[in-house]
Amino acid sequence: MGIEIDTSSPAGVQAALAALAWQIDCGVTEFIGDDPVNSYDLPERAPWAAKPAAAPGAVAPPAARPAPTPVAEFTPRITPEQRQQQAADEGVAAAKAAARAATDLDALRAALAGFEHCELKQGAKSLVFSDGQPGARVLVLGEAPGRDEDLHGKPFVGAAGQLLDRMFAAIGLSRDSADLQSALYITNVMPWRPPGNRDPSPEEIAMMRPFVERHIELARPQVIVLMGNTPCSALLGAKGILRLRGTWTTALDRPVMPMTHPAYLLRNPAAKREAWADLLAIRERLTP
Repeated sequence: MGIEIDTSSPAGVQAALAALAWQIDCGVTEFIGDDPVNSYDLPERAPWAAKPAAAPGAVAPPAARPAPTPVAEFTPRITPEQRQQQAADEGVAAAKAAARAATDLDALRAALAGFEHCELKQGAKSLVFSDGQPGARVLVLGEAPGRDEDLHGKPFVGAAGQLLDRMFAAIGLSRDSADLQSALYITNVMPWRPPGNRDPSPEEIAMMRPFVERHIELARPQVIVLMGNTPCSALLGAKGILRLRGTWTTALDRPVMPMTHPAYLLRNPAAKREAWADLLAIRERLTP
């Protein structure tokens, strides 16, 4: 006769478990009850319910399949760099559409004034579009407006602009001339001043390139002068103005002459001799 333990309380359960553990430690492997058990006896009822037999000739309906578990749509994470590149691509596409729609220079100016994808516009005072005579034989393409240009809304009006005027006057060209044979047309790659006069970024140059190309198409110059690295990057896809200057090349089906920027010449007066050689090459190119 075994010891009966009341398991109706937590204490009784703990006592029963302790007694069981003690018996296992003693080597007990089997437990024999007070009443014999006949393993061949069938249970009074089946452990499962029998399915009713189907009627003869009846076709069982197909079992309903469970509805598929909806799979959450995977949304790839966009990094800040990817988001910035996406915005730049959208800006280039908008610039191409706006530039292509401009049928004359006034329409192109209006398109630039309404262009909202370039952040430089937010910090600039003026849209610096152009100066001189459209249709002039020589188009000078500069880099970006500085402080004086931003204040006056015209390109090359500061100290560098005054030097530029004297340089081209030496070969008989002027932005104030009404005669297209001796006139000069001036514009920039960037129509808005970068903060702190920093160099334009590659993304900003790419965004303005459609406007620059359309500007040149509408102005119809015979010769393009690229003043500095930014114009060379925009039209030639190359930098290194000290290496590029003085050598004729082609862009937009027109002859192109890269030159050092007048601001560089103000800082390095010895380079004016090379600039004079470039000016003579331009004058020779214009000679009938």
